[in-house]
Amino acid sequence: MESTTLTVNIPGNDLMPDLVGERDVLLRRVEGAFPGSAIHVRGNQITIDGAHAATVGTVFDEMVALLQQGLTIDERTLDRTIDMVRADERPSEVLTTEIFRTSRGKPVRPRSAGQKRYVEAVADGIITFGIGPAGTGKSWLAVAMAIRSLQAGQVDRIVLTRPLVEAGERVGFLPGDLMAKVDPYLRPLYDALFDMVDTETAERLVDRGQVEVAPLAFMRGRTLNNSFIILDEAQNTTPEQMKMFLTRVGFGSRVVVTGDISQVDVPGGRSGLLDLERMLTGIDGLSFVHLGARDVVRHRIVQDIVEAYEHEAGLREADDRGDGVGAGSEPGDDVSDGSSH
Repeated sequence: MESTTLTVNIPGNDLMPDLVGERDVLLRRVEGAFPGSAIHVRGNQITIDGAHAATVGTVFDEMVALLQQGLTIDERTLDRTIDMVRADERPSEVLTTEIFRTSRGKPVRPRSAGQKRYVEAVADGIITFGIGPAGTGKSWLAVAMAIRSLQAGQVDRIVLTRPLVEAGERVGFLPGDLMAKVDPYLRPLYDALFDMVDTETAERLVDRGQVEVAPLAFMRGRTLNNSFIILDEAQNTTPEQMKMFLTRVGFGSRVVVTGDISQVDVPGGRSGLLDLERMLTGIDGLSFVHLGARDVVRHRIVQDIVEAYEHEAGLREADDRGDGVGAGSEPGDDVSDGSSH
């Protein structure tokens, strides 16, 4: 690529310190993300030299837009901004979307374009399937949308549920009474709830029946009206359980189903989440949103691990199709990662 020079004019005099960071740490981080780039600051101008000057300029434009909308730029936000700009996405249109504020005043926002599409699908639809690996915010954002709907008076209650069979374990083989048996499976949903509201509020909502956390088996025979229902870990349902759950939806209700089809633990491997998209595509009010490695918001090493697994899955799919490229391909072969972000 040919080296070019680009100058970015920063509006006003108060944004530059937040753009470059303390001791220019953010400036140097941008340089490090684009090898061969040289960035210089003079007054309210940032001059960029290198083959990636246009992309780096867009990064700074997006940082300015984020700051002007009240966000703070830290290293994590900067890394997310760089990743999104590289993918031709607009961080200033994604990271500024606010779902609601927690009891501690912290804004809950999508952290990727995929997460924003997911949140919009939940807001606009009746039944939304969020499918993707761990760390993509499927369950956490679903709980956030549920609490927002409850606070806005759009629903009367939130129902959080999971299949009770995971990793080959059944309730009968677990020690203790029913709640002691159920609790380990439902704890992640409680954790998400406590992230959003303080403990006292969460306990009050549970006591009043406005938030119900129960195993999937408890849904049988019920019709849930005016409810926001979240089925988590849906890959561990059987086809019969999934059909039972989806037909519980009543008037005025909204449903989110989350799952990771690469982590099927249901006995026999017959997951109720598989083949659903083929069966249900085209139904009005129902949508599928797929999240991938680029939507992972945990430690960067988790994103790298997910990308490695997606790459391996792509190789296996190519091998199964007989494309001549498989898990045994030699290093240096021209291999697409097969990822779906």
